Parts: sequence; C-alpha cells; structure tokens
Amino acid sequence: MDEKRQRVILYGDSLILDGVRASLATCPGIEVLVLDQPLDKPLETLHPLCPAALIFDLEAERPEFPLALLQQPGILLVGIDPETHQVLVWSGKPAPAAATADLLAVIAGESSSSPPARVLG
Repeated sequence: MDEKRQRVILYGDSLILDGVRASLATCPGIEVLVLDQPLDKPLETLHPLCPAALIFDLEAERPEFPLALLQQPGILLVGIDPETHQVLVWSGKPAPAAATADLLAVIAGESSSSPPARVLG
C-alpha cells in the first residue's frame, strides 16, 4: 500500500523556491507541484489538487495570488523571507525555517524544537 503523500505547491520562480523544491523533492512523504504563474481562478484550480500547503517567496512580484487563498480552508499558506530565513504561516504562527525539516514540521502542523521566530511585519 502506498504511503499517503502531502501535496505541496510552490508558487513563484525565485532561487529560494528552487532550493525549497530540491529539498522537498527528497522527502518521501511530500509531492511537490510548481506554479510559476498566477491562476485566473485560484480556488477553483487548487481545490481539486487538495494541497496541504502553498509555499511562496514573500518578496515575489505578485503576492496577491497566495493571499487570495486566505479564505480557503485546509491550505496552509507559508511565505518565506529569503533575507531572514524565516517563514510566516498564515495561521498566524511564525516558525523558523533554517532547514527543510523546519518546513516539514510546519506543513505537518508540528512544533519545532527551535526557538520561536520573530513575527514578520
């Protein structure tokens, strides 16, 4: 029987997301899809894909696309700040992201053993 895989969507084409994609691709419980263009109807397109998370660069040119998903229950929005190596999770809980394991803990809803990250503002 196949292990259940969590689907993660990466939005954007920044170098930071290329690194995240490469790191997550080595994780057996994660399936990674990449969107480099905003969708005309994000909710209608993403809903059938059942993603656990959408990860994007906080410095992306068009951050309104991920933010349009704020009202979609079940999709964890994770913005990565490439300067501070922290993530902002749109559940209102910031978390450190120094390694892929930190991102996996955020996606799985687990707390990290690292000290709390500062809130990005």
